[in-house]
Amino acid sequence: MVDSRGTLAQDARRPERLELRVPTTATQLPAVRAMAGDLAMRMDYDLDAVEDLRLAVDEACATLSTIAEGDAPLTVVFETTRAGLHIDAWVPTADGTEVPVDGFGWAVLAALVDAVEGRRSTQAQVPAGDGSHHAVAVISMDKFLPGQRPAGVGSDQDLSVAR
Repeated sequence: MVDSRGTLAQDARRPERLELRVPTTATQLPAVRAMAGDLAMRMDYDLDAVEDLRLAVDEACATLSTIAEGDAPLTVVFETTRAGLHIDAWVPTADGTEVPVDGFGWAVLAALVDAVEGRRSTQAQVPAGDGSHHAVAVISMDKFLPGQRPAGVGSDQDLSVAR
């Protein structure tokens, strides 16, 4: 689903939003990775940045699929602006489930994008949620186009690979 009816972004251009919902199976995750790569190419990222986004989305989705509750689908919302690409990926989880933000996979993810955050939330607080208070785990990422990174974003992340 594409939604371009939102309020104007800071640069006077409406952000465009694409929502993708897939089963959390290994056979479906490449579709999400392909979508991230296609969007990045259309936004004129260089080839290295396109591959970084593909790998980052793949790692985020793989991480979320390990903590998803039952057969719950993975939802990924891509939002494009002039500054770059913002991605929210989330899955329904059991109450109290944390996003694993340590270890090698998280360090790799943080190195591939300009900003990344893992957190607990509810369906009422995430894009494309159903408005309920059911628990979800969210990974949010930003990859900015060259020269578009806001000051102080993602430059001082403290990463640990220890579990």
